[in-house]
Amino acid sequence: MRRTSGIRRRERVCSQPLKRGFPPEEKYSLVDQIRRSSRSVCAHLGEAWRKRRYEGAFIAKLSDAESEACEMQVWTEFACRCGYLDEATGIELDKNYDQIISQTVCIMNETEKWVIR
Repeated sequence: MRRTSGIRRRERVCSQPLKRGFPPEEKYSLVDQIRRSSRSVCAHLGEAWRKRRYEGAFIAKLSDAESEACEMQVWTEFACRCGYLDEATGIELDKNYDQIISQTVCIMNETEKWVIR
C-alpha cells in the first residue's frame, strides 16, 4: 500500500526545515489537532459500523476514518520534526495508524462480508 508520504508535493513540503522554538500556542494547537484526529478515527469507525445496512454510507464513513488516520500520521510526523515527540513514539504511532489504514481499506474492498443484507 502506498502512503501519502510518497506524493512528491507533500515530500517537498515536509522536507522543508522546521524551526524549533514555536510559540507555546502553536505547540498546543498541534496537540489539539492530534487529539481531534485520533478521536475522529474512532468516531468514524463507530459510525461506519452502524451504517452497514447502507453500503454507500458504510464505505463513506470508512473512507473518512482512513483519511483521519492519514491525517494523524501527518500530525505525528510534524510533532516529531518539531521535537515535541520522540522518534520511537512517532514510529510506533505511524505503524499503528498504518495498520488501521490497511484494515480499513481491506474492509472497504470486501464490503460484501460486512454489509447487513
